[in-house]
Amino acid sequence: MPEKFAICLLASEVEPLSKTGGLADVVGALTRYLQGAGHDVRLFSPAYDSIDRAACAAEPVARLTQIPLTVGARTYVCSVLRARLPQGAFTYLIDCPALYARGALYTSDPDEHVRFLVLTRAALTACRLLQFAPQIVHCHDWHTAFAPLYLRTLFANEPLFAGARTVLTIHNIGYQGIFSAAEVADVGLAPVAQRLLYQPDLAAGRINALRHGILYADTITTVSPTHAREICSDEYGMGLQDSLRTRAAQGAVSGILNGVDYGEWDPRRDRYLPLHYDPDTLDVKAQLKRRLMARRGLVTAPTVPLAGIVSRLAVQKGIDLMFDTVPRVLSARPWSFVVLGSGEPRYEQFFTDLERGFSGRVSYQRGYDDELAHWIEAASDLFLMPSRYEPCGLNQMYSLRYGTVPVVRRTGGLADSVEHYEPASGRGTGVVFDSFDPAALEWALNTALDLYALPTHWTRMVRNGMRCDFSWQHQGAQYVELYRRLTA
Repeated sequence: MPEKFAICLLASEVEPLSKTGGLADVVGALTRYLQGAGHDVRLFSPAYDSIDRAACAAEPVARLTQIPLTVGARTYVCSVLRARLPQGAFTYLIDCPALYARGALYTSDPDEHVRFLVLTRAALTACRLLQFAPQIVHCHDWHTAFAPLYLRTLFANEPLFAGARTVLTIHNIGYQGIFSAAEVADVGLAPVAQRLLYQPDLAAGRINALRHGILYADTITTVSPTHAREICSDEYGMGLQDSLRTRAAQGAVSGILNGVDYGEWDPRRDRYLPLHYDPDTLDVKAQLKRRLMARRGLVTAPTVPLAGIVSRLAVQKGIDLMFDTVPRVLSARPWSFVVLGSGEPRYEQFFTDLERGFSGRVSYQRGYDDELAHWIEAASDLFLMPSRYEPCGLNQMYSLRYGTVPVVRRTGGLADSVEHYEPASGRGTGVVFDSFDPAALEWALNTALDLYALPTHWTRMVRNGMRCDFSWQHQGAQYVELYRRLTA
C-alpha cells in the first residue's frame, strides 16, 4: 500500500470559505486531494468574520478553546473550530475575533503581521494539544512562513514535532509580509534565538516573513517549474533572489504546477451553466456565447470572436500592455470583449473608459462574481493573460478545459501549461508571446484573430486544449512524492 502521511497545512485562505485568489483554490483542492487519498491532513486557516459558520457546520473543538497566545506586549485568546469543506474534507479555523473580525481577509493595519504570526503559532499549538504529530508541516506564502523557524525555536523541545519536515510553497513572491524591525518582539523569539533572524534585513530596519520561510524550510516549492527558475533571477526574485539561489544550490527549490479542480471547472458538468458541452458538442458553447452576449449587452454578431478576462487588476497581470493595444485592435478588427475584475483604480478606469468608448462591444463588471466567471470561461472564444509574471495561473488551465483559447505571455505557469499553436503541425493549445511590450501583445491578439478565421485550425487548437489534464490526481501526486523524499 502507498505510504500515508500525517500532514499539517497552514494557509491564510481556503476555498470556498475564504478567498481572494488562486491561493485559496489550491489550498482547498490540495486538502481535498490529500484527505481523499487517505492521508491524515489537518489544515489550519483563520476564522474570518466573512465565513458563514452555519453553512460550513463550524463547531468548537474540545480542548481547543480559550488558548492564550502572547505576542509582544499583548495576549490574544484563540479557539479552534472544525469546519466542513466540499467532498467530505474539513479544516480547522483559528477563531480570534480581535484579529480576524476585520471585514476583509487582508488589511493595511499596523498589526497585519501579528494576525498571521498568531495563526502560525496557534496552529502549531493546536497540533500539540491534539497530540497530532505531523510528519510534514506545509506552509503557504508569507502568512505562515515563520512555521519552519518556530519549529526550530519555540517548539524545538516538543517531541511531537521531532520528526517533522517543512515545506514552504510560494504562490506569489510579490507579497512578502515585511514589517518593521522595531516590532521584533512580536516574532516571539528569545533574545538568544533572534540571531536566527536575517541580520541584513534587521540592520536595514525590517523583518521579511517570506525570507525566513525560504531560509529555514527543508524545501521550497513554487507553483510551476518555470517560475521556480525565474524567482532565482534578479528580474523575478523581488529582492529574495540571493536567498533563493543559495537554497536552489542546495537542491531545495522546485516547482509543482498547480492542479485544477475539475469537479468545479468542467463544461460537462458546470453547476453555473444551463447547458453543458464537450469537445464533440462545441455548438453548445456557441449557444452559451450568444446568451452571455445578450446578458452583457454586446451587440456584435455571434460569429465575431469574443475575448474574456477574469482577473485581479494589478500590475502583475500586464494590464498596462492593453492601454494602447486593445483600443487599436478593437478599432481595426471585429471582435468583442468581456471583463470581470477589480483592483488598482487606473486599471478599473481603463476598462470603464473602454466600455464607454466601444459601447456594445465591450462589457466591464467591477468586482468578482463566481457565476459570471464561469460564464466568461465557457462562452468566450479567447482568454487574455498577458502577465508581467505569473507564478502559475489557473484561468489559462480553466480556459483550456472550456475550449477557450488562452492568449498568454511566456512566463511562469503560463509557459508550462500553454503550448503555442503551429498550423503546420496542428500542435499547440493557445497563442503565446515572449516580450513584455505592447507590440508583442498586439501580435498575439492579431494571431489569435487570424486563427479564428481558419475554422479547421481553430477547432483543432480548441480540442487540443480540451484534452489537457491538469487534474489534482496528477499534480497532487507530485506533492506526495515530495513528502516521501523528505521523510525517507
